[in-house]
Amino acid sequence: MYLAANGRPDAPPRPAGARRRVPAAVLALGAVSLVTDISSEMITAVLPLYLVLGLGLTPLQFGFLDGLFNGATALVRLLGGRLADRRGHHKRVAGAGYLLSALSRIGLLLAGGATGAIAAALAADRLGKGIRTAPRDALISLSGPPESLGRSFGVHRAMDTTGALLGPLAAFAVLWATADAYDAVFAVSFCTGLLGVLLLVAYVPAAPGPAAAPPARPHPPRRSVLRDPAFRRVLCASALLGATTIGDAFLYLLLLRGLDLPPALFTLLPLGAAAVYLLLAVPVGRLADRTADRTGRRTAFLLGHCALLGAYALLLAPVSPPTVVGVLALLGLFYAATDGVLMALAAPALPETGRAGGLAVLQTGQALARLLGAAGFGAAWTLWGQRPALWAAALALAGALAAASRILPAAPPTAPTAAPEAP
Repeated sequence: MYLAANGRPDAPPRPAGARRRVPAAVLALGAVSLVTDISSEMITAVLPLYLVLGLGLTPLQFGFLDGLFNGATALVRLLGGRLADRRGHHKRVAGAGYLLSALSRIGLLLAGGATGAIAAALAADRLGKGIRTAPRDALISLSGPPESLGRSFGVHRAMDTTGALLGPLAAFAVLWATADAYDAVFAVSFCTGLLGVLLLVAYVPAAPGPAAAPPARPHPPRRSVLRDPAFRRVLCASALLGATTIGDAFLYLLLLRGLDLPPALFTLLPLGAAAVYLLLAVPVGRLADRTADRTGRRTAFLLGHCALLGAYALLLAPVSPPTVVGVLALLGLFYAATDGVLMALAAPALPETGRAGGLAVLQTGQALARLLGAAGFGAAWTLWGQRPALWAAALALAGALAAASRILPAAPPTAPTAAPEAP
């Protein structure tokens, strides 16, 4: 038994350099996400070509399917988090989500030109993603010490983004080798997704630490995560900032219109932001961890939104080629400083036996807020025009930043003694 300075029991000291090592479970989950994102992005890259050019769907039909593809995950995350927390089966629930997404590729193969069958396959893919996200992030947060959560999430997000970069390249390589055979893309995507499931089964431990084990019975009284003040502050701040995020697609569209670029370049712009995100995710996570006891993660999260505000400001000026570089760099920095950092900021406020459900609440709230923000910006653009809508978005984000800086806890949040129950 070791004693801390205040005389209370404390964990034994770690050997030198232990904090610098990323847990093996995090690396395994990163490999699973990398392979799965290759599979997912292969479909995302060719889907517009397949549906519009290959099957002849109208823009209205494609818009409906695209909305389904991108918006079906919000509420199902709550179900995934609750199932994972009920008996501590984070790996099983995450694995079910990964498997469902992989099997959806078979649905695309069998759908032919039936719009309903294609919609069902896309819905299954998004449901799988929604189910697996919160249990996966809970596994990451439970796999290492709290002081290294920013680094762990940064490594995972970097590996995940690598898959997002490789997926479109793999899809177009398959199309080139098979003379535009979309079925071949779906088949390769299925095999790649199944490989991700096998990696999860073989290399990700079911219980990365004692915290992931089911709670002993009788257990302490449960309470909703929304009753915890620290977590509620993080949730409110992230939702407020999310509601002033206009969406990446609008930023890319503003760049294209500002330079009068051909529409074909639209698909290349996300690669620039993803590359910056890949380069900065780990360094930003490590930097946030170094000052975690002095609210480093809180500061990184707010500075990330300052970078997004900088991207808005660049778009308000006359657009030039350097503007494109600046906006993509700032957008990549925004994601590097907010995506994994937000999970690392919120996780310590959640008891280990209720972490997946709590993170699911946070992710759902942020996703719904961003959906409202994107819809609001689209409406403002339609009613007022491009430039007034962007000014309104920039002013709203500046106000949200000022409010979030007061809402977020001034001290690092810590978990309550009683395990919460997801609402």
